[in-house]
This record gives sequence, C-alpha cells and structure tokens, in this order.
Amino acid sequence: MYLLGEQSACADALINRLQSLPALWLRDLTPCGPPLELEATEDLLARLPADQLFLLDEGVINGCIGARPLFYWQEGDLIGLQQGNDWADCRLRSEGMLRLTPYQRREVFQHLFADSHRAEQFLEYLLGQMAILAHAVAELKPREFRSTNGFKRVEAGETLIRQGDAADHVFVIIEGHAEAFVDGQKVGDVAKDEIFGAMAVFTGEPRNATVIARAPSTVMLIPGDQFLSMTRTNPKIAHSLIESMARRIGQLNRQITRMTSPPGQR
Repeated sequence: MYLLGEQSACADALINRLQSLPALWLRDLTPCGPPLELEATEDLLARLPADQLFLLDEGVINGCIGARPLFYWQEGDLIGLQQGNDWADCRLRSEGMLRLTPYQRREVFQHLFADSHRAEQFLEYLLGQMAILAHAVAELKPREFRSTNGFKRVEAGETLIRQGDAADHVFVIIEGHAEAFVDGQKVGDVAKDEIFGAMAVFTGEPRNATVIARAPSTVMLIPGDQFLSMTRTNPKIAHSLIESMARRIGQLNRQITRMTSPPGQR
C-alpha cells in the first residue's frame, strides 16, 4: 500500500518493509487457480470471489474511501482482506490491466497461523497498514489548532484584542492570564485554557471588548474560518466555548450588580 501524494520518510520506509511480506508467506502455498487478468474496473472487489485472497502480480489498484482517493496498491500487495460492513465505503478501482494470483482465503489464514513467525509478520503487516492509513488521514484532516499564525508570546500589558477592531482570529491562553475591559472598565478575567474572542467571529461584528495580558503569556491564535469549522465538527470545542461564554456572562452580571448597588452594599 502506498499513499497518494507526498509522504514522510517514515511512511516510505514502512511501505517498503511491508511490500515484500505477502510473497514470502505465500511462497510455499499453492494457488487455487490460474492468475486472473482483468481490464480496467471501477469496482474491483465486486469482481473478485469473496472466499479468495490475491497477490497483486502486475498493475496498480487505487483505493477510495467514499469518493476520495486515499491510497494505492502495487505489485506484491495482498488484495481482498477488506471485506464486511466496516469496508462498505471502500472502493478499489484500476485504470489499467491487472494480474492477480488467487489463493483460498481460509487456506491462507491457516498457513499464516500455522507458523508463529508468519503469524507475527502478518500482525506486523496489518498494523503497518493501519499506520499508513493514519498518515493519510492526518494529511486529509483539517489542521484544527495548527493555525496559520500559530503561537504568540506576549508580555504583561500587551493588548491582545482591541475593542472596535475587526475579528479575524480566536484566541486561547496556553500560559498566563489576561483581563477584559469594555470602555475602559474591567469586566472580567481570562484564565489559562479559556477561549476568547469567539463572539465577534460568530457574529461578524467588531470586537466588543479589549483584552490585555496581565502576565507574560503564551497565546494560540486560530483563524476565524478554521474555528467556525472546528465548532461544527467537534462538539467538545463547542461545549468548551459555551462554558467559557457562560462564565463571562456571570462575570458581567456580577460587575453590573456591583456598579449599580448603593455605595454601602458594594
């Protein structure tokens, strides 16, 4: 199995190691029939008997998850392991001729598990395939907190958000703390790990508060469009944001109560 596009040196080394294993296992096992030669196809698995596994002798097979090409197999790969409902969304296709040597599925597994060394190699092969797919998924997945601006170190007194400015980022304090001000009046504190600056990103309106670091702090900046995508796809982030906003509303309510109370009751 190979990944589409560029891949890391680690993935390359893993692919090269796995590629040679199936032929070693099957060297002493008799094929259950003559090699199959197939034309280009959009659904290879539909044309292969479910009770057989195949050593790919020639050609290239593309693997798609849903409608997205994700990986491909070349000479030396074992084809047909992907069966059952868990693989219903996986489609194998080829754009050219294929040559596959068939083996009875049951006999292959008996052969593999009859020898502890082969069994260990088969487990290594499966785990390696999972690792390769993990690399592919990592490349496809939105970068989430890997923002284009990344992390920023600020000193005490530095302004992080200015009231009235346009909102293009959401912030998280990784280390340190800050304070929020509206019209010069302090309205609350921003603690470590708290998300702030999100409300204006949601509404598209200017910033409604100024946020100033009160200690040397490390801040993570997340582009607004990435953050909106994250809240739609990650319920935990949305839940954390709701909690943060609830705390901020509570702080504002307490601040308003103190400001409107008679002097002796403040």
